[in-house]
Amino acid sequence: MIEFVVIVESSADARTATKLAERVLVEKIEWLDAEMLEHHFQWSGLEAGTENSCWKNIDDITKRLSDKFKFPTIRSNGKFKSDGQSAHKIMTLIRFLQHKLNRDIKAVIFMRDLDNQPQRREHIEQARLEQIALQPKLAIIIGTPDRMREAWVLNGFIPSNKDEERILQEITTELTFNPCEESHRLRSNSLTEPDRLRNPKVVVEKLTGGRMEREQQCWEETDLEHLRKNGVHTGLTAYIDEIEARLIPIIESAE
Repeated sequence: MIEFVVIVESSADARTATKLAERVLVEKIEWLDAEMLEHHFQWSGLEAGTENSCWKNIDDITKRLSDKFKFPTIRSNGKFKSDGQSAHKIMTLIRFLQHKLNRDIKAVIFMRDLDNQPQRREHIEQARLEQIALQPKLAIIIGTPDRMREAWVLNGFIPSNKDEERILQEITTELTFNPCEESHRLRSNSLTEPDRLRNPKVVVEKLTGGRMEREQQCWEETDLEHLRKNGVHTGLTAYIDEIEARLIPIIESAE
């Protein structure tokens, strides 16, 4: 079966990235519905039987696979920096999995919070440029929430009752801007005053009451056009665009 490999920082990242991608595919491919997805592809990690792999575990995963299948050491010769080097290692490993283990990997999604480091995306893009024309063809999708995944959650938050409306209004008044429409302006890491309310994690906690199911509604149920509109400055719109441009052709060509 076709595999789409998912590289993330956490399981929450994986849930967000994959569900958004599934929604885009179902909305844009006329003959596809949600019940059919599992018959067309599966989300995978680098190791067989996993649903995703984490950035922090890439070296350990590479060593395990190398010990098991005896592939050569992956080197970038200093060409790439930081996340670009990791992305290069991941894509080179995927080439091995395609060729030697016959895994039908057609795409890889890199999800990486920018955390006030825009060079993270730049470095991954540099690695993508080197790989994008190689065969077999591999679609390379980059999702970089700015500043973090919670900014995307806020992009999709729509008050569902009076209490949520009140809380959002109180936060908006204190910040002097709507944190759902302009979540990219929330740049703080602090959990203490006076900058606590400018931390996206804190705002999400306040609005959702810490309930994951309420948080999930923000990317699972909010209209995609609403997400596009609010996500221009957080990387969400760009991610949706990449899914449309790079994943849809794979599904359509396999039909």
